[in-house]
Amino acid sequence: MTDLDELRVLVTGGATGIGGGITRALAGAGARVAVQYHAGGDAAAALERNGAGAVVTRAADLLSPDGPAAVAAWAADALGGLDAVVNNAGGMVDRVPFESIDDAFLDRVFDLNVRQAIKVTQAALPHLDASDRASVVFVSSISARTGGSPGSSMYSAAKAFLSTLTRSLAKELGPRGIRVNAISPGTIDTAFHQRHSTPEKLARTRDGIPLGRLGTPEDCAGPVLALLAPTLGGYMTGQVLEINGGQLLA
Repeated sequence: MTDLDELRVLVTGGATGIGGGITRALAGAGARVAVQYHAGGDAAAALERNGAGAVVTRAADLLSPDGPAAVAAWAADALGGLDAVVNNAGGMVDRVPFESIDDAFLDRVFDLNVRQAIKVTQAALPHLDASDRASVVFVSSISARTGGSPGSSMYSAAKAFLSTLTRSLAKELGPRGIRVNAISPGTIDTAFHQRHSTPEKLARTRDGIPLGRLGTPEDCAGPVLALLAPTLGGYMTGQVLEINGGQLLA
């Protein structure tokens, strides 16, 4: 995949889980990657150590007022510009029954999954405008279409927001030469589900997946690379790729 050589990519939440898988795959394919992380300092250090100079990392809070703009500026400075942004940072926060949702929880979920992704992308636009290989990838979720499981209504709705934003921005930014796509992972075996799902729930989910297993971060990385690669994905924009082993047949 030579068209990924020297591609300059910012990956938010890129040290662990799905983000870590994307970072490793990008570096292995010849891209240069700037990784923002909030937790996972040891994993970030390992990415830098094993990245042979292709990976730089920075601990930053994307929920702080100046965090997204500072991260985008740092990434562009560290890489000498930006060709792509992978908005991977996000999380469920907690499982909360609908009747117990308050304003503070709403704000937390929206800020973590939506607001920071919007602000990072806005801050990156001047750099993407200067690139001839520009693209943005959002990380949505299967729950954007299924509604998720009990207690995850706000997380599911936030991910649905990102899926719709992907389609809207593809139309708006396409004339500027910026492609916008998303991936929608199913149940991926990461710390996310260790926090928010019981072993019994994961076993039931696995038994209902046609491929007979949960996904891995590496399962998500390949589609992201294809979307970012100008040759493989150059005519793809506004798409939300379902990656779920057959769990949801789009």
